[in-house]
Amino acid sequence: MRWLAALFLILAAPASAFAPIFAGGQWAALDRGNSCEAATRAVRIAEKGKVQARAGFAFDVSGPRHGQFFAQLSRMPRPGSTVILTVGDQPFLLAAGSGWAWSRDPAQEAAIIAAARSAGGMRIESRDQAGARFIDRYLLEGAATAIDAAAARCATAKLAKSGRNP
Repeated sequence: MRWLAALFLILAAPASAFAPIFAGGQWAALDRGNSCEAATRAVRIAEKGKVQARAGFAFDVSGPRHGQFFAQLSRMPRPGSTVILTVGDQPFLLAAGSGWAWSRDPAQEAAIIAAARSAGGMRIESRDQAGARFIDRYLLEGAATAIDAAAARCATAKLAKSGRNP
């Protein structure tokens, strides 16, 4: 049944071209050509017509992202609200805008990845437009392997692009 969540993520991914690299636990790794990502969906399935919360880590073949944490939030945060990611019991203040949140810098990205490797779950909290608190919860089973697979695929593509053999 766990692979079903990963399959759902792959099928629900945006229509842009991608190739699955890994699917296990609650996570999948996807090759999107110029980028790779390890991603999952929130535990709670969105109601019809609502945004499905999802989160992951992005890697670019030749761009600036090397493990950037990202999340599409289930609700639009109220302007000025903080968005907090808690991995296990370790909190991280995220940058946010237009219904998305992301890590602030490479040091925070490395800390989030390290925390995700040893925790069982994570949650993202904020306040919506009406001021009500909302929480998007995620399981981390399969996250470490998906992160490693996405990072390795983009690193290999980067080597190939440079003309060196991987």
